[in-house]
Amino acid sequence: MDGLPDRDYESNADILYALAHATRLQILCAIRGTERAVSDIEELTGITQPRLSQQLAILRKAELVETRREGKQVLYSVNQERMRDVADMLETLAGTNGEAPATQAPAHRAPGGAARFARITR
Repeated sequence: MDGLPDRDYESNADILYALAHATRLQILCAIRGTERAVSDIEELTGITQPRLSQQLAILRKAELVETRREGKQVLYSVNQERMRDVADMLETLAGTNGEAPATQAPAHRAPGGAARFARITR
């Protein structure tokens, strides 16, 4: 079985876990392209301080955000390099990065694009 290049499965699962949450996605969108203090993120998103801190900790652990201290404030921004790694990982899984997949499973799709899980015959 082919794995993901230069990554381990546990690390990839941690990254996907961190991304698979509406609140964390909202935070990432709020800081996309800029640096923001926690108070600014709170004001933009409406996420209260305790919950915001908890979600930012998960994003920090997954290295999806970067921090920079300015005086007493901690500024958060999206870790662009890490996001490129995530995009590369997803492209590898999707088989859209130009690399030939190790095995190509046949596409079993019912009309209309829905997956076909069972065929009933009489």
